[in-house]
Amino acid sequence: MGAIPTFEVPDSSRASTLSPDLEISLYRNMLRVRNVEETLAELYKEKEMRTPTHFGVGQEGIAVGVCDALRIDDVVYTHHRCHTHYLAKGGSLLGLVAELYGREAGCSRGRGGSVHLTDRSVGMLGSSPILGEGIALAAGSALAFQMDGVDRVATSFFGEGTFDEGIVYECFNYASVNKLPVLFVCENNFYATESPVEVRQPSGTQLIDRARAFKIDAQKIDGNDVIAVYEATRSAVERIRKGGGPFFLECETYRWLEHVGPMYDHELKRTYRSQEEVEAWIKRCPVTRAARRLLDRGIATQAQLDGWLAEVKAEMDRVVAEAKASPWPDASTLFENVY
Repeated sequence: MGAIPTFEVPDSSRASTLSPDLEISLYRNMLRVRNVEETLAELYKEKEMRTPTHFGVGQEGIAVGVCDALRIDDVVYTHHRCHTHYLAKGGSLLGLVAELYGREAGCSRGRGGSVHLTDRSVGMLGSSPILGEGIALAAGSALAFQMDGVDRVATSFFGEGTFDEGIVYECFNYASVNKLPVLFVCENNFYATESPVEVRQPSGTQLIDRARAFKIDAQKIDGNDVIAVYEATRSAVERIRKGGGPFFLECETYRWLEHVGPMYDHELKRTYRSQEEVEAWIKRCPVTRAARRLLDRGIATQAQLDGWLAEVKAEMDRVVAEAKASPWPDASTLFENVY
């Protein structure tokens, strides 16, 4: 059984509650994230980056839609496929690129690699390859916010494979019982590494029901529709700030590239999913859909779209050159921050 899209592609001319300026901002943020990921994937093939790297090409709509609905003082925790969230929350682009090259200018001073990204100045508190870790950390931050009497929100991004871990249910229960200000965002891309969800969960399982079993309000949305993601997140966050307790968003999406690395699975002769399945999801590209919407509604012109793409490409070229020219960490600092 393949991962077949369950949402119809929305009419690109439909009205929304968002202003034209906000729709443009969401598109430009997605375009930037997409260009960064695609450029890094190509550069990765040069083998100068020596960190295992998980790319989020195809999943940008969730990161941007969620993070644009958060405040800068809200915090985010995420997993191994973390570049999209780091950039969407406002993390330094140089910090990301230099980190992948192992340079001192990296956000973790070249020590963490692709899966350990952090930028505390914008509330990006960290990513981790440990499945489910970010859920517990977000619950902890939410508890701290509640104890301090502030209206900040903690958000955890995680894949559907995390539902195979017990920590999910412990955190759901604790957050629900204590009405913690935490937003749980499940990026359901249907595969944990190369294992499809239907071989890991009983037939007919709806992940959203797992959250509702703990009396957590929940919503399932099309993760490739950035406007739907933004609107759902905005509503959820408003509710959370007013003391409504945790909220769970299940966002259906799809990663285009292999689990870890810069290639498409069919290029490597992998058979756990078909090229046709991947291509069916590529047709649902969140960036392309947002661009079509801007054009169809007369919000932007093709010349503007081309100009914005040129801008993000120029920025990326400049930052890559700066990262490559940055110094390596000094050997004398090797044992700093080691516990």
